[in-house]
Amino acid sequence: MNITTLTRHTARCAITLGLTALIATGAQAEEQDRQRGHFPLPESGNVIGKNITVTIQEGDTLIDLGRTHNVGYEAIRMANPDVSIWAPFEGTEVVIPDQHILPDTPREGIVINLSEMRLYYYSAPGVVETYPISVGRDGFATPVGVTRTTVKVKDPAWSPPSSMRREAAARGEPVPSVVPPGPDNPLGRHAILLGIPSYLIHGTNRPDGVGMRVSRGCIRMFPEDIESLYERVPSGTQVNIIDQPFKAGWASDGTLYAQSFPPLEENEGSFEPLLNAIETVARAFGDEKPPVDYAKLRDLVEQPDGMIVSLLHTASEAPTPTEPSPEVERLFGGELELSTR
Repeated sequence: MNITTLTRHTARCAITLGLTALIATGAQAEEQDRQRGHFPLPESGNVIGKNITVTIQEGDTLIDLGRTHNVGYEAIRMANPDVSIWAPFEGTEVVIPDQHILPDTPREGIVINLSEMRLYYYSAPGVVETYPISVGRDGFATPVGVTRTTVKVKDPAWSPPSSMRREAAARGEPVPSVVPPGPDNPLGRHAILLGIPSYLIHGTNRPDGVGMRVSRGCIRMFPEDIESLYERVPSGTQVNIIDQPFKAGWASDGTLYAQSFPPLEENEGSFEPLLNAIETVARAFGDEKPPVDYAKLRDLVEQPDGMIVSLLHTASEAPTPTEPSPEVERLFGGELELSTR
């Protein structure tokens, strides 16, 4: 993509921004029309969906809105940091973060991005499905790796691990060795076993926790989402469990976007977030060198909130070059135009 093409794309974006209200209305109608979690794969680029806004009605909670609109707990909270989770004021406008950059991985089978707490399923040619999930909490991290689905079980019984039974007994709250199917079963009504022993994709009897790090390593989903997958995912489907706290990619109009999530606690200190982000952006560029707002990239890494942000300057901006860091010099050979806002 050369600078002339980039300018042309950016001009189209400026016109689009003038129609924000109409687009938001259209996006809500589009969301209602399509099947939950289903998106057409873009003909070019790797950005799907649109963020929308909705208005709080009496009795709404952010948790309710998140579940209705296919968004997990942390995602809806980060998108609306100044809104009460449990008691938002009636009439408040709430952002529904329903725009996603597809993970940088082959588009095959199921892809689980741990830091994002979201599952992607390439279910048919030209279609991707995506759903919020819960993953393993600190100390019970969900393992990264490639596996496959094996057996599907409806109304599963649950056998609490011995470590959990010991912990519960020490608290004076002993648990049974087997929990039968029913409302007290934390696996919910549907479970898909994985090739990694003792790890499952399953439902839950506590859906308010979907989108948080609360499990002992398994993947939890809203009951309606796991039921849908249970009916359609064939045994033997590839499951690629990855951890990409920072994603970058191109929209179909030529805009470079990035999306940053809080890294998993156990991975903090094992990699440099800013360097990881620069490397990710470098892969998105390929051989192209469009003007990037490096200050915005740094802010995105330092204050991750899961929202998609454009990293390109608009045509009206006059980039002010700044001295690139050693990491940027090494990755881009000094050819990338960096600037402050």
